Amino acid sequence: MKTLKCDLCEVTAEGETFEAWMEALKPHYGTAHADVMSDSSKTKEDMENWMAENKARFESV
Repeated sequence: MKTLKCDLCEVTAEGETFEAWMEALKPHYGTAHADVMSDSSKTKEDMENWMAENKARFESV
């Protein structure tokens, strides 16, 4: 089990895999960072970049 901080604040989430960590982080992101989640200027490329960067962070733990 890995514990990793949110990419935007100090809150942590745990997961055995990157996908599990991301699922554990979703409720926090939806409430604490709702503005980021609803930002209509974000593109599919932005989402793919977020996934790649955070997967690398997760795997480095």
